[in-house]
Amino acid sequence: VQLQASGGGLVQAGGSLRLSCAASGSIFSINAMGWYRQAPGKQRELVATISSDANTNYADSVKGRFTISRDNAKNTVYLQMNSLKPEDTAVYYCNADQLVLGLLYGYWGQGTLVTVSS
Repeated sequence: VQLQASGGGLVQAGGSLRLSCAASGSIFSINAMGWYRQAPGKQRELVATISSDANTNYADSVKGRFTISRDNAKNTVYLQMNSLKPEDTAVYYCNADQLVLGLLYGYWGQGTLVTVSS
């Protein structure tokens, strides 16, 4: 499974960005997909996840501002980010879990940089 993320960039505080992540390759049995982020000097942290049946989970810091969605027909997951804050600045990585013969495999995209200026 290959994951290609896009949509990062520079935005002012209060602005919006939409990230996309398209999965390709052996994409059968992909379960949850999600977004994580890593700010400079910090550990990677969960932002949001969405299951194959569209159940969502968000970090407290982004609830009410970010929305995760997925298009199973396009094998793509999206992250709509509104009311961005400087503390949202990070490299955002998409993630996908694939269940194969009872084993769960995790895959990561290459990351896309989001910079929020104050």
